[in-house]
Amino acid sequence: MFALAGRRVVITGAGGGVGQALVNRFAALGAEVVACDLPEASGNLDASLEQYCFDLSDSTAVEAAAREIAAAGSPYCVISNAGWTRAETLEDLTVAALSRELDLNFRGAAEFTASLLPAMRGRDGGGNFVFIASVNALMHYGNPAYAAAKAALVAWSRAIATEEGRHGLRANVIAPGSIRTPAWDHRIASDPTVLERVSRLYPLGRMVETEEVAHAAAFLASPLASGITGTVLPVDAGLGAGSLPFIEAIKA
Repeated sequence: MFALAGRRVVITGAGGGVGQALVNRFAALGAEVVACDLPEASGNLDASLEQYCFDLSDSTAVEAAAREIAAAGSPYCVISNAGWTRAETLEDLTVAALSRELDLNFRGAAEFTASLLPAMRGRDGGGNFVFIASVNALMHYGNPAYAAAKAALVAWSRAIATEEGRHGLRANVIAPGSIRTPAWDHRIASDPTVLERVSRLYPLGRMVETEEVAHAAAFLASPLASGITGTVLPVDAGLGAGSLPFIEAIKA
């Protein structure tokens, strides 16, 4: 149904929690998965996969990896998933942290996808990009540098959708809510109750599952979404639908 069998799909951040769910979902659909991550994350990657290890903050390494990937075959889809944040509030933000988070969450993703564009233009069957952003791109939930970078990804995706559509390319964004991945470990270490308190903010009463993000990515990447481009799809367990704390406050 998804018609992804034999299609070449590049996934960044493939060794992380969401990345592994993406790899599993696309592999199960028969896609030829190309896994990308940092060299130190290579141990989390399936050895049977075609893989490239490089740092998205290193422009030279990004361009070199994109050339190697394109030389091995034009990708049908690129899932830009890698991301990282630590500066929780403006008070925590330093110049160095701002630069690092913008580099990792936006600039590297933009350079990588731009480097793959020439190989994907005009390919038989079209091609597409799926950017894993965050609800932080749509409303402020903390992590200001990360949020700004993810918002930039939304704008970047729309630029590709608008300017590259004539070449048969689509681009869309998934905006997940909070996902229980190792990215939360440092918060849990500081406050063991944080997951319970955050979950109460979600209308579904829970955080988002990694597999739910992967399912949405598979849909947007597939020919089933052939008429969808330039959109943002929240996968947020209802967080963006309204404010439960506000409703609870007025009921009280």
